Amino acid sequence: MTRIAPILLLAVASGVSAQTAQKPKADLIFTRGNIYTGVVDASSSLGAGKRSEALALAGDRVLAVGTRDEIMKLKGPATKIVDLDGHFVMPGFNDAHMHLASAGLDKMNVNLVGVKTLDEFRERIRAQVEKAAPGEWIVGGGWDETLWPVKVLPTRWDLDEVSQSHPVFLRRVDEHMAVANTRALQLASVTVASRDAEGGKIDRDDAGTPNGILREKAQLLVQAVVPKPTHEKRRQAIELALEDLASHGITSAQDYSPWGEFQIYEELEHDGKLTARISEWLDFDESITDLNDKRSLHPASDTMLHSGMLKAFLDGSLGSKTAALLQPYSDDPKNSGLPQYEAEKLNAMTKERVLAGYQIGFHAIGDKAVQLALDAFAEAEKAAKEAKVKAADGGNANDYRLRIEHAQVTTPQQILRFKDLKVIASMQPGHLLTDMNWAESYLGPKRAEHSYAWAEFLRRGVLLAFGSDYPVEPVTPFRGLYAALTRMSEDGKKTYYPAEKLNIEQAIAAYTTGGAFAEFAEKQKGKLEPGMLADFVVLDQDITAVPPLKILETKVLRTVVGGKTVYEAK
Repeated sequence: MTRIAPILLLAVASGVSAQTAQKPKADLIFTRGNIYTGVVDASSSLGAGKRSEALALAGDRVLAVGTRDEIMKLKGPATKIVDLDGHFVMPGFNDAHMHLASAGLDKMNVNLVGVKTLDEFRERIRAQVEKAAPGEWIVGGGWDETLWPVKVLPTRWDLDEVSQSHPVFLRRVDEHMAVANTRALQLASVTVASRDAEGGKIDRDDAGTPNGILREKAQLLVQAVVPKPTHEKRRQAIELALEDLASHGITSAQDYSPWGEFQIYEELEHDGKLTARISEWLDFDESITDLNDKRSLHPASDTMLHSGMLKAFLDGSLGSKTAALLQPYSDDPKNSGLPQYEAEKLNAMTKERVLAGYQIGFHAIGDKAVQLALDAFAEAEKAAKEAKVKAADGGNANDYRLRIEHAQVTTPQQILRFKDLKVIASMQPGHLLTDMNWAESYLGPKRAEHSYAWAEFLRRGVLLAFGSDYPVEPVTPFRGLYAALTRMSEDGKKTYYPAEKLNIEQAIAAYTTGGAFAEFAEKQKGKLEPGMLADFVVLDQDITAVPPLKILETKVLRTVVGGKTVYEAK
C-alpha cells in the first residue's frame, strides 16, 4: 500500500488538474461563418487577417475562435447556437470621431442634408414652419452650398422669404458656419454695430449690415438665445442616433457632445438601453478641477461608458474657409482661415493638462492649425517626460496618445513630426468624398497633393484611427472604407490624388484596432480573440473580397455588443 498510494494520489491530482484546465462552457456559439478576426496572420505575405469559422462567447467576452469542430466542444446544455449561414463576420467598427447628440437632434429638426438647390433648401424650411407653433424657433442644419448649381451662401433674406415671424437658425453641414434670418439676429442683438468675436466672423453686405452668415464662434451669438431642447427630446434624439449606429455595425463611438448628454448616456446605461460603447470627450477649456470632477464620476474601468480625451478646436473647416492655413486660400488670397488660439496660451494649457494625466485631441484641419497642435504637443511631452507622467487612461510612461483630429492639410515635414511625437492621426475618409469637389481649388495642387494623406501617414509609421464625424458625414463606415480604397467620387467620375489610397486590410484596421488604440482600449476590443470584448458585426458580403464600389452596398445583418445582439436586419 505504501508503494501504490503515491501513484493513486498522482492520478487523482492529475484528474483534478485536467478538469480545472477545461474551458468553461459557452453561452453562445456562432458557427458556419466567414470570420475575419482582425488578428494578423504572420504566415501571410500580404499581412492578411486570420479567418475562422466559429466563435464561442462567455458573458460579454470571446471565449474561443476556431473551426466548427473545435468550438462545438464548448457547447453546454444551455448554450445557444447561431448559424451564420456562411456570412462574413468582423470586429465591430470603432468610430473614432463623432457628435452623437447633435446627430440625433438633426433627425428631429430641419434636416437639410443633401439639398441640391436654394429652392429645395427653402422648401424644407417652409415645411417645418407650417407645422410650428407661432414664434417657435426653426433650427436644424446639414446644408452645403457647394452642392447647388449656383454655389453662393444663403443669406438672412433668403430665410426671410420663408418666415419673418419665426426665428430661423441653420448650421452648415460642417457646423463651422450657420445662417440666421432677420428675426433670429434681432433676438440675438446682432446689428451693424456688432463686432466680430475672437475666433469668429459676422459676414456683412457692402453697407456693413450682417447678412446672416455667422462663422465659427460668431454662431454663439445666436445659439445663446435659442431655447434649449427638453431632457425628453434630447434623450429621444440620442436613442435615434444609437439606432443609427447599431444598424451600421458601429459598436464603439468616441463622442463629443455636451456634458448634459453624457448624463443621458448614464441613464440609458442604467436602463440597459445603451447599445454602443461610448468614450465621451471633455472640453479642453474647462478647469483642471472641473475636469477631474467629471472624470472621477465615470472611470475607464466601465467598458460601456466613460470619459475620455480632452477636445479643443484649433481652427474651423475647409468648406467654410475657416480652416487655418500657413498660406492663404488659393482662390481667396486675403483669407488664411480663423485660428482659435494664440500659440502661447495653447502651449501653456496643453502642458498643464498633459501633466494632469489627460489625453488630448486637437481639431486641426489646416496646416497652420496642425503646426500649432504639434508645437503644443512637443512642449507638453517634454515636460511630461521630465516629470515621468503617464496618461490616466491606462498608458505607460511616455505613452500619451496625443491626437490630431482631421489633419486634412499637412506638409511632409509635419507628417514626420507626427511620427517623432507618436501623435495619432484621427481622420475621417468620408470627408474626402464631399471635399474633393472643391478642395484642390481652395488649396492649389501643391498643397492638395499632401491633403487627406492616409497612405503617407502609414508609410511614415503614424497610426491611423478612422471615424465619420457624424452627422457632418453619414455614419456608415462602408462609405469611409470605399473612400479610403478608391479616393473616387461615388459616381466614379472624379479621383483625388490616388497615390494616397489604402488597401482593405489597412482601412479595416484604422476602423477597428486603430480606433481601439486611440482610446487606450487595444487590449479590450478591435479583434476577435479569446478574452476580448464580444463586439462584432455580421455582413451580407465579404468586404475584403468584393470590388470597392460594391462595398457601398453592404448591409449589416446583425450587430453584437458584449455578446448581446443590439441590431438584427428584418
